[in-house]
Amino acid sequence: MNNKIHVRTGDTVTILSGKDRGKEGKVLAVSPKEQKLIVEGCNLVTKHVRPRRMGEQGGIVKAEGAMYACKVQLVCPHCKKPTRIAHGVDGDKKTRVCKKCGETL
Repeated sequence: MNNKIHVRTGDTVTILSGKDRGKEGKVLAVSPKEQKLIVEGCNLVTKHVRPRRMGEQGGIVKAEGAMYACKVQLVCPHCKKPTRIAHGVDGDKKTRVCKKCGETL
């Protein structure tokens, strides 16, 4: 099984499907083994948190949930549009290239 994902931590992505379709956010974490990632401010779920220490506040907390990587598309920092990724070779280094404007990411 190939465990590669087309986005990395810190990339800006747009959501393609689901309740948050059209939203943009920054990738906080990537899990290649599960093919999932966490996007800042998207796919919010409620968690019931128990107070762990004396004086700590418990309650219901909203947190970002994991989503499948196939539901997001990378936003090019140069042309500011959602784009697919091409791979180019720059000398002896493999780079990611925007399909729309041709700039390296």
